[in-house]
Amino acid sequence: MFKKIYQALASETMVDRAFKQLTQMLEHGLWMFQRANDVLHSKIPADEVHEAIYKRDKEINELQRSIRRKVLRYLTVNPGYDVAVCLALISVAKDAERIGDYCKNVFEVGRAYSKGFHIDKYHEPLNEIADQTVEMFSMVSKACRNADDALAEQAIGRSRIIRRRCDRIIDELFADENQMEIHEAVAYSLLARHYKRVAGHLSNISTAVVGDLDDLDFEPKRDDE
Repeated sequence: MFKKIYQALASETMVDRAFKQLTQMLEHGLWMFQRANDVLHSKIPADEVHEAIYKRDKEINELQRSIRRKVLRYLTVNPGYDVAVCLALISVAKDAERIGDYCKNVFEVGRAYSKGFHIDKYHEPLNEIADQTVEMFSMVSKACRNADDALAEQAIGRSRIIRRRCDRIIDELFADENQMEIHEAVAYSLLARHYKRVAGHLSNISTAVVGDLDDLDFEPKRDDE
């Protein structure tokens, strides 16, 4: 879908700036996600990045509003242009804004819980999921910049795997009858939920690269449902 916008508006500076701002939002989100996980694993103190994380979140929010203004202004003066693709851009900007919120939530888990993680069957997969999500940020950013359908499809597949792993972790936590420090269990559960939502919003942005407007914000049923 984004390819249509690039082809039709190669010389349109307003919408071109909107695409650049979407990339900026993803870059800010990646920075927040990495710093939040650094705090989570006590690599840096929460106080050191608290102000910067919330500042980046505000910048993401302003970029999202700026994209919306640009697209709506463009549609006002170009009423004959394909409304669907413009709405798709507004929609994925909202996804990028929500990613910032969930990255902030990951940071808040690390700030609130600082006793460390001791149960490998939860800790190790969550670490792997975090690493895979970092890679997914780069995939989605590149797919958006280059209108790369193949890379976007790859990101969608990655997101599906991440979200299923997060669901399994939550299911296992509910079924676990072993003694566990309650705050540690809460941290695992929240992280699985927040990572799942970050991956979901990255997937939705990728869907806009390859799909139709009807596919946005729609999650097909899992294979085992």
